[in-house]
Amino acid sequence: MKKSAWLPAVIAPVVVAGAVAAPVIANAANDPIAGTNPSAAAVIASIAKSSDAQYSGKLSQTSALGLPELPTGSGGSSLEGDASDVLGLLIASHTARVYVDGPDKQRVQLTQQLAEQDVVRNGSDVWAWDSKERTATRVTLPTDTAKDPRDGTTTPADIAEQAIDAITPTTTVSKPTEVSVAGHDAWQITLTPKSSDTLVGAVRLAVDQQTGLPLRASVEAAGADDPAVQVGFTSLDYGAPAARLFDFSPPSNAKVTEKDLSVAGSHTKGEHGDHRGTPSGDEPTFTGTGWSTIAELPAGTVDRSGLEGEASGLLDQLTKPVDGGRAVQTSLVSVYLTDDGRVLAGAVPVASLVDAAK
Repeated sequence: MKKSAWLPAVIAPVVVAGAVAAPVIANAANDPIAGTNPSAAAVIASIAKSSDAQYSGKLSQTSALGLPELPTGSGGSSLEGDASDVLGLLIASHTARVYVDGPDKQRVQLTQQLAEQDVVRNGSDVWAWDSKERTATRVTLPTDTAKDPRDGTTTPADIAEQAIDAITPTTTVSKPTEVSVAGHDAWQITLTPKSSDTLVGAVRLAVDQQTGLPLRASVEAAGADDPAVQVGFTSLDYGAPAARLFDFSPPSNAKVTEKDLSVAGSHTKGEHGDHRGTPSGDEPTFTGTGWSTIAELPAGTVDRSGLEGEASGLLDQLTKPVDGGRAVQTSLVSVYLTDDGRVLAGAVPVASLVDAAK
């Protein structure tokens, strides 16, 4: 689902990369959070009770990552077009409608000029629809994930959960403060890295005092006053959305691809017949700890020699030459492509990636 990751799902895992374990908060699960002066642990624990929530609302996402503006509509290679689309979602601000009916029914609807993108989950079926490309992808989830709401989209709850996983001795957690988000009273906690080697300054989470639903999540770069990435509700109404919102049938002229993840291996059925995927075995390795963790993918992960024309030009626009390869540093995360084909990434300066690659 290349375009279903509407919000910066690429960034959030790297921002909190290296989390080893969350603190024990089970004893705080019964602490009230709607009262006065709850503990940070109680606010964090309250998020779990929002998994069965029913609501509809509008999300707003803003990004200020320092990425360059990219040309659009050039009609170049599919690689260039796909990358430009994803980067466009990261660079610009967007709004989306969100409908949730418990843990296994969700719909995220992103409307752009003359086009619409949807991700619809109903039980084990997930549809991704792109009206501009007239493409629909149906994914059948494994039964053991039927109650897991993750479907490739990113909401405040997703970012909050990943940030919570980063609460280790490397992070300072603030006392909750009262804020209002989309007309709802919330408790906000701030997670601040103790390390000075990370690009991340703070992660702020606002949690509904009554339901435990994360209402807003933001990530600030070190030394910055405004969020580099923020996603939050601008309107929110509790109650079950209409059942029809979770039913999706692609138009008759749509190009449909099916992926069955409920069996061993990935079973894809599309216009070129059936294919069963096998794991590549290329697993990342990690160095460093906490917020300064660096992930490295082995040589051969990216074949830069095969890039031509606009795809090569896009890479040149995004990256700059550094010792041993090319790299890009945003306000929150850096990526380093080595000349021997390795890829290193982390919420650290490019210089740290270059040193780690030696």
